[in-house]
Formats: sequence, structure tokens, C-alpha cells
Amino acid sequence: MPASVLITCGNVVGRLWLHFSAVYIITGITCYLLYHEYKYISCKRLEYFMTSKPLPQHFTVLVRAIPVSDGVAVSDAVDKFFREYHSSTYLSHTVVHQTGKLRRLLNDAENICTKLTNLKYVHRSSQDAPRKFLGLFGRNDVLGKYQKRLEDVEENVRLEQSDATRRQEIPAAFVSFRSRYGAANAIYIRQSDNPTEWQTEHAPDPHDVYWPFFSTSFMERWIAKFVVFVASVLLILVFLLVVAFVQGLTYLEQVEKWLPFLRKILEIAVVSQLVTGYLPSVILHVLSSYVPSIMKLFSTMQGFISVSGIERSACNKMLRFTIWTVFFANVLTGSVLVQVEIFLNPKEIPSKLAVLVPAQASFFIAYVVTSWTSITSELTQTAALFCHLWGKCAKCCRRDTSEAPSMPYHSEIPRILLFGLLGFTYFIVAPLILPFVLVYFCLGYFIFRNQLFNVYAPKYDTGGKFWPIVHNTTIFSLVVLHIIAIGVFGLKKLPLASSLLLPLPVLTLLFNEFCRNRFVPIFEAYSTESLIKKDREEQSKPEMLEFFSNLVTAYRDPALKPIRRASNSDERTAPLLASSPI
Repeated sequence: MPASVLITCGNVVGRLWLHFSAVYIITGITCYLLYHEYKYISCKRLEYFMTSKPLPQHFTVLVRAIPVSDGVAVSDAVDKFFREYHSSTYLSHTVVHQTGKLRRLLNDAENICTKLTNLKYVHRSSQDAPRKFLGLFGRNDVLGKYQKRLEDVEENVRLEQSDATRRQEIPAAFVSFRSRYGAANAIYIRQSDNPTEWQTEHAPDPHDVYWPFFSTSFMERWIAKFVVFVASVLLILVFLLVVAFVQGLTYLEQVEKWLPFLRKILEIAVVSQLVTGYLPSVILHVLSSYVPSIMKLFSTMQGFISVSGIERSACNKMLRFTIWTVFFANVLTGSVLVQVEIFLNPKEIPSKLAVLVPAQASFFIAYVVTSWTSITSELTQTAALFCHLWGKCAKCCRRDTSEAPSMPYHSEIPRILLFGLLGFTYFIVAPLILPFVLVYFCLGYFIFRNQLFNVYAPKYDTGGKFWPIVHNTTIFSLVVLHIIAIGVFGLKKLPLASSLLLPLPVLTLLFNEFCRNRFVPIFEAYSTESLIKKDREEQSKPEMLEFFSNLVTAYRDPALKPIRRASNSDERTAPLLASSPI
């Protein structure tokens, strides 16, 4: 063998060992940063708890599946049970009522009130009163008609509120205690010998409560979870067909086969480059933009009782959907059966990924570049602007509101984590993608920093509960990197490097298990030490008496609050619901 060939082979092997070292280095740095970030957020969560003022959700427990005998009200059953078994810490309770019909009436009243105030504004600006010629011709008294409709709906609301308060009780209640430790005991100690009765869980913040789904029973929630799982799988299967079509657009021959009448147009170099390079990413982005709302609907159907719980569940669903349909479905080109067959033979996974992942590098580079447009549109709020202009053109009579939008965590977190996955997986096989991913993260940092400070308003506060999702996904990305690296070194005839990489995914998973045991309990519940220390600090404070008096009515359903006549108000933004409790 010539010496030059030997030198060339030696240089190639040397560069491969540099790649091998880089895999260990990037894994070590990533795990180091993940650990310190987990530790930092855990400390911030504990610090936030210890320095915060008394919050209703720390003293309150949601109780479901309350057993009620004939002739006994749910309120009486709750009061008797907790006075008997939690006599030293029990404070009060608020029973949940069935208010679905009442909410529909309130929505009708709100819409009529909005139309009425808009009409008053139009009449004031035009300074023309409704007139009729000889009492027969001219404009009808539209204001009077809406005024009468509003009065009728308000009367129906009052009747429904009275009926709901008296009869339409649901076997669920918010139970408040005099101490945080007392509430924690009620949550983590089983209340009944029958596990399906007196089920307790953390109560969300009163402003975070999602009221419509309290009527669901234990069996209904279990069935809903199964139905949502099946629907999510079907959605992924349908989207795989879309991805197969998008992948076909990346090959000019396939496009000419599907659309033969466009053959002459596709012969133009610029058109063919746009169709095969840019168009597939645009289609995938546009269709993917509708998925977050569908996943949020699925999570809502599962019976979560808080907006934050719904969005965390939707975030997990979106993450699984994004990783499978955007990453694996594009990497593992072919039919669904071919993709499944690859995973049914675990020994072939590294070698298959080592071949297929680099082949789609150009597609994902185009996908990342296309994402620059979507993330920069955050600054202009393009979607919100078009919705506003459409409402103005269609003359939608919607109530003006100054409420700031909230951050859509369930859609943005999976998108950011997807680009982290792309950065890890293409780190050694196609590093050209890394500058594009870096530009995306830099843009995202400055844009979302501005949006969080100046545009979005927090709708709820989870105390960092989204971070475990980020941590687990990053660990998954590292393991995928290790599998691809093992396959690459196997294809390059370096069995020693592949063997030396085998312990790396095991060590990464052990690190993840250590973090799970070390930090996750802090995100699930506060310790006895923290709870009792916080209770003792506030025990003698005079403002606690006022807090407990407000806690009694903190979890009252807003639909049961008295309405205020808005028909005679000239204020365009006068609320229909009273701001003061009953």
C-alpha cells in the first residue's frame, strides 16, 4: 500500500478520534450545566416559597369523589368529615357547583352587553338618534331591543344562580386549613380506606382554576385519558402522511411524477430550488402551527382543573408529537411500517441512524432558517395584528380589553427543545447546522426576553415546574447523540471507539436518575421543614386574620357571583360581573 494512502487513512482515523473525544466533552459539559441549572432553579423555587406572602393554594386542598348518602348535602358531608379527622387544622370549605348552563347565559349576557355598548358608542359619535317617519318608516330602536334582551338574560342568570347554589352540587370541594402543614397532611395521607373516595390533590391558584371540568368523575377522567391517547396517536399517524408528502417535495423527480403538468415550470432553476429546498419547510411550519391548539384541547378533555396543568400536559404532548413527526419521521424516510421495523430491531438502530440522519441535514438546515421568520414575527405579533384587522373589517362586536397576552409555553418550549435536539444529533455528522441553530437561539434569547418583560403578562405561576420537561428532553437528546455516534464509528470501521462509547448513554441515564431523585421531589411538594418553619414565622402576624377571612371565599366560582347591571352604563369597558364577592 502506498505511503500516501497510509498517511491519509491515519489522518482520517485521527480526525475520527477527535470526534470521539468531542462526544465525551459535550456530554460532560451538558450534564454539568444541567445539574447546576437544576440546582439553581430548585433553590429559587424554595426561596420563592419562603419569601412569598401567604397564598391561598398553599392552605387549600381539592377534594374529589366525596361519598354522599341520600338526603345529605355535599357541603354537610365535607364539613362533618374534616371536623372529625382534621379538627385542629380545618378552617372552611367551598363546594363546587354545576355551572355549565350558567356560564352559557353569562356569555350571552356579555355578548349582548358588548353589542349594546358598541351601539351606544356609534350613536354618540354620529350624534343621530333613531328616527322614524310618521312612526312607520326609518330605523328601528335597536338600542331598546338589545336593552330588553339584556334585562331578560340577566334575570335568567339570577334564577340559574339561585338554582345552582341550592341544588346543583358536585362531589368536589376546596377545603382550606389553618396551616400549610395541615393542608400537606391532607394531600399526602390517604383519607379513606377506599382509595377511590376522598381523593385529595393540590389546589391551584384561584385565578388559575379551570372551572368547566369539575363535573367529571374518576371513571370519566380515566376514559378521557384513554380517548385522548388514541386521538393523539391517530393525529401522529395522519401527520406522518403529511411528512411523507413533504419529504417527496425535496426530490424533483418525485414532484414531476406527482404533478406532471408542472414539469416545464420545474425545469426553471430558481423554481426547482424553491420547491425542493424552501417549500417543504414552509408547509411543515404552517401545518405544525395548528397542532398546539389541538393538543391543548386534548389536555382540556382530560379533566385538568387548572390552566397551568392543561398547558403542562399540552407541552408534553406537543413535545412527543414534535420529536416524532418533525425529527424521526423526516429522518426515517419511508412508510410507517418501515419506521416501526427499524425500532423493532434494536441492534440496527445505531447504524440506521448513522446513515439516515446525515442524509436529511439539508432539509433541517432549511427548516431552521425558515424558523427565523417565525421567531422574528414575535416582535411584530403578526398573527394578533391580522386577527385584530379581521375583526375590524368584519365589524365584530367584541368587547374591548386591555388584558395583555400570556406566553404560550405549550407551543414554544417544544419548538425550542426540538432545535436543541437537532444541535445535539448533528453535532458530529453535519456540524454545518450548528451556526444556524446558534443564530436561532440568539434571536430567541433577545426576542423572548423582550416579550416576557414588555409584552406578555404571566397568567399563572408554576414555580419552575416546566424545567423538568426541559431537563428530560435534553437527556433524551444526549442519548440520541450517543446512539448516532456509536453507529457512525461502527460504519467507519472503528469498533474500539464504538465500544468505548457504549458506557456513555448508561452514565447519562444514571446521571438523570440521580437528578430525578435529588431535585424532582422539590418540584412535587415542599418539605416538612419548610412548611412548619413558614407557618411558625407567620403565626403571630396580624395580617393572617385578614388572610384567613379572605380564604373562606377565595375559591368561590366566579359564575356564582352577583351580576351588575351594565345596560345603563355609558362606560365602554364596564364589566358585567361584580368584582366583589358575595
